Amino acid sequence: MQDVALPQRDKSSEPGLTGWLPASVPGPVLTLVPAAMLLALLLRKIWDVDIFWQLKLGELALARHGPVRSEPFAALHLGEPLPSVAWLGQAIMAGVRLLGGWDLLRVFDALCWLGGFWAVGAACRSRGAPRHAVMLALVLSFAAAFQTASIRPQSFAALCFGLLLALRRLDLRPSLTIVLGAPLLLAWQNLHPSVSVGVMAMGLIAAIDWQGWLRHRRRRVPLACTALALLGCAAMFATPDGFSVLAISARNAEASVAISASEWLPLWFPANRANAARVVVVGLLVLWLVLRNRARADAGELAVALALFLLTLAAYRFVLFWAVAIVPVIARASAEPEGAGTVPSRRRAAIVVPVLLVAALAPVLVPARFDPSLPLAALDRLQREHVRGTIYGDFPFGGPIIDTGWPDWHVAYDGRYYRYSSDEWKYNGGIENGYVPLVDVVRKWRPAAFVLDARHNAPLAGELARSPRWRRIYALGGVVVYVPDRGRMGA
Repeated sequence: MQDVALPQRDKSSEPGLTGWLPASVPGPVLTLVPAAMLLALLLRKIWDVDIFWQLKLGELALARHGPVRSEPFAALHLGEPLPSVAWLGQAIMAGVRLLGGWDLLRVFDALCWLGGFWAVGAACRSRGAPRHAVMLALVLSFAAAFQTASIRPQSFAALCFGLLLALRRLDLRPSLTIVLGAPLLLAWQNLHPSVSVGVMAMGLIAAIDWQGWLRHRRRRVPLACTALALLGCAAMFATPDGFSVLAISARNAEASVAISASEWLPLWFPANRANAARVVVVGLLVLWLVLRNRARADAGELAVALALFLLTLAAYRFVLFWAVAIVPVIARASAEPEGAGTVPSRRRAAIVVPVLLVAALAPVLVPARFDPSLPLAALDRLQREHVRGTIYGDFPFGGPIIDTGWPDWHVAYDGRYYRYSSDEWKYNGGIENGYVPLVDVVRKWRPAAFVLDARHNAPLAGELARSPRWRRIYALGGVVVYVPDRGRMGA
């Protein structure tokens, strides 16, 4: 009987993302995905209020050649011990702004934030993941986390987490992985105090790999991930705060929840619902891909992605880490590997050159813009009054007040939730809800001026409007500024 050659199965024609993506999207378009991600970030306005006090702390750290150890900003806490949370990240960002202003800072921050996604994507590509699979992973993960992107030290956390996952994906010699991973973990905790996420990831992967080794002793002993998990535990305390970092982190989380900071609240919290839909859609797509291609899945990567998804459900701030963690999951599930190898230099250039062009041209064509919710115009007007002392503002305004007027200005509150006690935050709530009158606020802080969101702090703003002792000098976009009426004050 004559042998008959059976037709080979063409996997590219199978239904689903695996089939239509490479055929429907030209290669040159795929290479533009990283540049498009960067452009999307650079087109956004600067909106995060906390980056302002972080930059000022960073400037102080640079001037003092080390962390700032005593409170410089809060009027009722001047000189008290100050935790060194993210001190290295603040110093680096402050140095970048001093070097090139807000435009250079936002490019630098965007490259760090995206660097975490790109690093693990590049590792997947070098280990054989097809280009279209990696780009699909970048698009979906970027869509999940895009709304959380802002200029702040958390961008360093995304970069470090992506580099850590990339190290694991590259499957280097254990000794080399440990040598590269140890300083990464140490830097991470000082750039942003979230290395515990890396500890959890390496711990989960190590636990699963140890189970596999116990069943099949021929497998390689998972030394690298085990060592990195242990080194990460040590790195958690390798900061100027030492073991007190646990109490500081707990205090920050407690105060954040009490003040209803949306990123610390569950995904179903009303303020998070708009972003929840995006996370759920991406999560369902990832689940569908994994279920269709279970044989390609890596148990360790899945465990990390699932754990971070559950954390995201409980607190939206973890969505950034979850988004980085799903990059290798999607890249594996989207297509069969092509085999590990070196990506041709011309293909690398096709990706890198557009990124560099966007980084260079976007700040020129679209200079830094600030969200109208930031009271920068109001503070500029207040500066012309030449006031000195405590500026009482809504706590989100504390950062811009610090960056604009310190050392002439101090604040009553700002966005450092760990800085103020529970009683102080309750007192703030009493002011905002009208239980604490203007006379008590004046007695407590002796403010030189008020900068308020008249809608958010309506009771206090209303009292100031009726008081003959205070003069309104600014009212625009819901922000009002009051200074003492010197004639009335002396009456």
